[in-house]
Amino acid sequence: MSDPLALLARADKWFLSATDGIAYAPPFPRWLDSPGFWDEATLHHYSFAPLFTVSAVDADGREIAMRPIARRWTPAELTVDYRLANGMMASEVRTVQPDGVFASEWLVQGLRHVPLNLIAWTARDAADIDRSSVRYDGGFSFHTTIYDDRGESLPVRAELACYGDTASWAGYLAARVPNAPRWELTPFVEKWAGEGLPREVRIEGNATNAMLFGAVHRSLAVTTDGAWSTFAMRLTPLELPQRGGRMAEAPPVVIASSSAAVPAHAATLGGASRRRWNERFARAPDFRCSDPYLEHYYWYRWYGLWLNAIEHDAGAIGAPAICEGIGELHTPSALAAPAHVRELRWLDSPDFARGVVRGLFSHQREDGSIPARIFADHRSELGVSQANWGDAILALDAAWPDDAFLREMYGPLSRYADWVMHARDEESSGMLDIVSPREVGERHSSRFEGVDPGGARDELTRGSRLKGVDVTTYAYALVRALETMAERAGHPPDARRWRVIRERIATALRSRMWSADDEMFSDVDPASGERTRVKTAHAFYPYATDLVSANHISGLERHLLDPGEFWTPFPLPVTAVDDPLFSAYGEWKGQRQSQPWNGRVWPAVNSAVMDALASAASHAPALREEAALFLRRFVRMMFHDGDLGRPNAFEHYNPLTGQGSVYRALDDVQRSWVADHIISYVMGIRPHDGGITIDPFPFALERAEIMGVRVRGRTVGVRIDGEHVRITVDGEAHSSTVGRPFEVADLAR
Repeated sequence: MSDPLALLARADKWFLSATDGIAYAPPFPRWLDSPGFWDEATLHHYSFAPLFTVSAVDADGREIAMRPIARRWTPAELTVDYRLANGMMASEVRTVQPDGVFASEWLVQGLRHVPLNLIAWTARDAADIDRSSVRYDGGFSFHTTIYDDRGESLPVRAELACYGDTASWAGYLAARVPNAPRWELTPFVEKWAGEGLPREVRIEGNATNAMLFGAVHRSLAVTTDGAWSTFAMRLTPLELPQRGGRMAEAPPVVIASSSAAVPAHAATLGGASRRRWNERFARAPDFRCSDPYLEHYYWYRWYGLWLNAIEHDAGAIGAPAICEGIGELHTPSALAAPAHVRELRWLDSPDFARGVVRGLFSHQREDGSIPARIFADHRSELGVSQANWGDAILALDAAWPDDAFLREMYGPLSRYADWVMHARDEESSGMLDIVSPREVGERHSSRFEGVDPGGARDELTRGSRLKGVDVTTYAYALVRALETMAERAGHPPDARRWRVIRERIATALRSRMWSADDEMFSDVDPASGERTRVKTAHAFYPYATDLVSANHISGLERHLLDPGEFWTPFPLPVTAVDDPLFSAYGEWKGQRQSQPWNGRVWPAVNSAVMDALASAASHAPALREEAALFLRRFVRMMFHDGDLGRPNAFEHYNPLTGQGSVYRALDDVQRSWVADHIISYVMGIRPHDGGITIDPFPFALERAEIMGVRVRGRTVGVRIDGEHVRITVDGEAHSSTVGRPFEVADLAR
């Protein structure tokens, strides 16, 4: 079996999470080389900083400087090695454990037996501290209030504790100093006496312009074999922001109560984190490939999925909500969720994928809409209409058919569809509105400028509605899914209603949004009723549906495969290269923007186009090679400078150079579905109503193998050796070749 933790190990990453919505992922860390966690943690979408640092002092309380000399990250842990000024060596393992525990484990070694003191300490603005909560009761604890970027508050309990016997502790109010992990700035320097701190908590005085300092101390007898110590801070939200309800106050946390040092062979929190991550990776099919970029990115993608999942323990259903990415906000997103359903369906159980659907629809409003951001003020957020729930639901059902789940979700999905059709197509044109550029995050986009390829302008009023080919395609997929679901969900009379709506949308897409002369789909200006003729990647979305025929394929080849439009070295830009406002560098009218939609590559768009290109290949088999080339370029783009050891998942990329939007500080963005592409097209496993098609695309691989794919009640494996394909279905072996589909019938047939 593959070892994803070893495969993904690197020195330039630091994101840590126990996949429960609490993470250590500062976008631009200032204190990464300082011990502990001084940069901010993220509790859902609330920021908490600092947590704590660890200082080494001698018997007189003088600091012993620590210089970092090496750093190694895996999804499970961040290990930093230090050289101490007294000649000792230390290794720190940082992990994030379940229930908001941020742990710092230490192994210190010396050339002779020497005592050493390690002190974990924190410093907080006293204005946000509930002074009545400050105490030492096995750990230094307090209640504080933190805020998100909207100014919404969340009360949190924090406790800083030491594994084993705490030699001493202290807590004080002190006048404000620079909030930096510098021992000499703390009041503990002058309070140190004899063998440690005074074992007192004194918080008298005026909290205005003051800070709360708290510390716990552990004394070590360092030998050549080493001495161990563990510190941790637990952060417990005193409210559940995702539900708006109160949560009972947690009891004080004591990390451990043993007085003995932890022996080298004993279980550690780092070991526990590694076990948890290995268990998560083991739930996905095991994939190996002679193309190292595909193999590395497959496992990196599963890391990102778990990192951004928010699990809960209700009925063993995980991931009720999915985050777009860590770095700025750990915020559940209705936009990212359908992509996650596409990928989580490949786990060994459908519970996680179904949990995403249940979790997001549990926030459904009375009018049927779903807020774009789950933790936001629902009254001020637009309802999201550009999430492709139709394809996501059918993809999940194709892998794990279950009439009971369809019955459960039919009502919420129907209400959502009714809202979409009413709120986004009031005139029943069959074409769906984008309310404004803000709704789709495309303020800097030619779509809303009305610029045609010749440079002439038919101005759209900024903020006005635009009939979008992308949201119209999503609406088509949604009602098509409901039409398919109706009978199995116990609502057969509804099938006709959904069919009528589907046919109306299909007619509009084929007649109003398709131009036979341009051979391209286009947005429509609702005021004039004319196509805008702005060439965007969204124009290819209909090719992923049954709307297109062989007559449309020449348009796909003409535009998508043209280097002067979309077939760039790192395809594909969201706006064609020949658009007057195109910029590969994220510039909009001379200024670089955070979210430019006038020429950058957005992975979520790439995933939609990958499915479109693969679907179009059913009409033109020659496109299978182009689809394989597209996916390989797509994956290679998401490595820093092509460095195999540094995969990434930024918001957007330069289509000419492949440079990601590092300046946005949003890595591990999860709105594409690359792992699904690898399983579906590289290995060719595509479930459908009635069975499973095994049909790898021509990636010209020396070898590739995937094992343990649970799909439609079967366990499937595929091995590719050049042109030869070996398939196992429930242990029974079959042979085929690349380009010759192999069909696996359902068990009941």
